[in-house]
Amino acid sequence: MNTTAPSEAPSEHELLDAYRAHLSRGRASLGEMFGGFWESTSHSASVHTSDGQRFVNCAGYGVFILGGTHPHVTEAVVAQVRANPLATRLLLEPVSAAAAKTLVDVCPPGLTKVHFVGSGTEATETAIKMARANGRRRLITTVNGYHGKTLGSLSVTARSVYQDSFQPLLPDVTSVPFGDIEAMEAALRDGPPACVIVEPVQGEGGVVLPPDGYLAALGRLRTEYGAFLVIDEILTGLGRLGRWWGHDPETVSPDVMLVGKGLSGGVVPVAAAVATPEAYAPFDKDPFLHTSTFSAAPIAVAAAKAAIEAIVMEDAVAKAAKIGADLKQRIGEAVAQHCPHLVADVRGEGLLIGVEMRDPGLAGELVLELIDKRVLVNHSMNNSLVLRLTPPATISPDELDQVVAAFDHALSVLAGRFPASR
Repeated sequence: MNTTAPSEAPSEHELLDAYRAHLSRGRASLGEMFGGFWESTSHSASVHTSDGQRFVNCAGYGVFILGGTHPHVTEAVVAQVRANPLATRLLLEPVSAAAAKTLVDVCPPGLTKVHFVGSGTEATETAIKMARANGRRRLITTVNGYHGKTLGSLSVTARSVYQDSFQPLLPDVTSVPFGDIEAMEAALRDGPPACVIVEPVQGEGGVVLPPDGYLAALGRLRTEYGAFLVIDEILTGLGRLGRWWGHDPETVSPDVMLVGKGLSGGVVPVAAAVATPEAYAPFDKDPFLHTSTFSAAPIAVAAAKAAIEAIVMEDAVAKAAKIGADLKQRIGEAVAQHCPHLVADVRGEGLLIGVEMRDPGLAGELVLELIDKRVLVNHSMNNSLVLRLTPPATISPDELDQVVAAFDHALSVLAGRFPASR
């Protein structure tokens, strides 16, 4: 064991060795493939690297609806760090109560009980346990749905590549095609009352939008078959789709809604399961039934409260709708100009945009070309054909132009590399 104090900061070569030795060889290799850059600072849509490069951040898996280091969120967190970052868990703690009220105030009617956690997968675990506490032990999820990778959440993240190494998972799980209300009804009919978990738009599934009326129909089935309905808004909520919640346009009232990613304000990880009083009743009765040392940590809930306030102050929901529509149109125009033979679709809502390539290898090529032009995007973990853009609502017009120019260049390069067959 090395107990000597370090005399100077490690070099990037030493850090890469540490990545390989102590974190992940695979992650280190991916970082090298993407250029070997090291993030150092961020602000709004800009990420700066240690060698002075600036990237426009359309990645981050949907976390940065407010961009990086938003001043209102950062100041709230810094103040909380100085005052009381973690709580005793014995005395009452005021910031969590204030944050819960702030969150409930922007939630759909009926969702009034909040359980804060540290991540989206923990929010899913909370919902599954709440369903079980209410007598729903059977689970119905959707093919290519993504709800996290801890063991319970992984049971409803319906993709074998993530599940197979960890079987057996939770029993009595049924997967039905996303958007297929007849398949959902058949699954609900074929057994005791179930817990259904669904995303308003599948994010990791490749920005898959359901048919109009799907969620409303699901709400009617929930009533008919006595189901416990969980709507996963971890990615789609808090303005990401150009509205407060992804399921807002449809008449459906979940028992539990999952919130995360943007709730962090891009500063401190935090998520939540927000429930009706009826669904939450077992947790209300026994506060020790489902606990975690760091749930509702003051530093995290300070970020959550400030993030919601900043979304309102920035008018981020309306901006997401406007900016997203413009960006999607401009990318679609670049595709039409350069390579419609390589791109199957450009789709999305608000600032969740998917570009579906006709071959998985093309998606990887496009990601690399965009990085070369200093634009960061994400792949979709449940659909290798689709890369995703989740830029912040605080992105500037110049940064937006940089993203469009990067796509225009990258698509023209791919068109030259893979010309249309005659």
